[in-house]
Amino acid sequence: MAAQQAIEGLRELAGAGLTAENVFRRADELLRALLGYDAVCWHSADPATGLVTSVLSDDLSLMGFEDAVRLEVWADDPATFPSIRRSGVRAETLSRATKGQLADSARFRELIGPGGFGDELRAVFDAHGGMWGCAAFMRSADRGPYLARQREFADLAARHLGNALRACHVPPAAGDVRREAAEQGGPGEESPAVVVLGPANRPLAISGPAEELLGRLADPSRTSLGVPTAFAVAAEQARRVARGQVVPQSKIRVQDSAGRWYVLHGSALKGGSEGEVTVVAAPATPADAMPLYLSAYGLTAREQEVALLLVRGYDTRDVSRLLAMKPYTVQDHLKSVFAKAGVASRRELVARIMLGGGTA
Repeated sequence: MAAQQAIEGLRELAGAGLTAENVFRRADELLRALLGYDAVCWHSADPATGLVTSVLSDDLSLMGFEDAVRLEVWADDPATFPSIRRSGVRAETLSRATKGQLADSARFRELIGPGGFGDELRAVFDAHGGMWGCAAFMRSADRGPYLARQREFADLAARHLGNALRACHVPPAAGDVRREAAEQGGPGEESPAVVVLGPANRPLAISGPAEELLGRLADPSRTSLGVPTAFAVAAEQARRVARGQVVPQSKIRVQDSAGRWYVLHGSALKGGSEGEVTVVAAPATPADAMPLYLSAYGLTAREQEVALLLVRGYDTRDVSRLLAMKPYTVQDHLKSVFAKAGVASRRELVARIMLGGGTA
């Protein structure tokens, strides 16, 4: 009964109009007793790549968070967030992934074990083709490993948390977009922000526009980094590239509190001190932002294909031909797209996506 009530509570979060931070805090209230964890780290993520972009934890000291970022990007470890996502499940425990040999994990040896914890349960929050967040749940060493039923319950809960976090990224209403644009000069006039990070991902130099943006992208929990988590992850990705290692995606997308998307890209400095990296953050172009907005609206993969063609100027006949659909099927998809995006016409849909929530 308690588990069912918790699932119902998680399902309701998608329609509650909450921020990601509030979703995480409410989820903690619903899940802590049922999963039996003693500490948790909640993370937002770039929905396109799954790379972590923020951290929230009321249980842990994050004064050595640079080590956690390093391990997350570099360590070839069991039960990482990307490997869980690729496996087709939404939750995995370290004890199961290591067959009970927790010390096989660098993450356990360097962070979890020294912190007094034993098993770790990780979950990824996917919905409509995007990974909107993830979490790591840790329990005291004397409590033993997580049970199979707890992992299975976390897998179910993760699906609803994915929907709740996706809903947090729906573009704001037109009035909110216009007000933000008036206050901050509009996304088209915003200069790129530049931050130089040292080997421990602490800032060495910050451009004028960066200081204000760093505040808007700040983590819910204070860390030892001095910059938002997204900047540190972008820097570590750049260091991997500089070492000749392949990364699936070198840029990171992150949304600010006003609903605007930014793209972060890191590059190792040539001729500078070893480990120094420049991270540039710029407003997302329509090409970067459109798929994120469409996914945030909860469109299916097919609906996203239809919407993208419409935004690019194709008419119904073109869409029908390009996607090998009957015209009436295209119209059915259009009706669903308009309903989910809260618009009444193609013109409104195009304006809403291109303006990041506004309408013409």
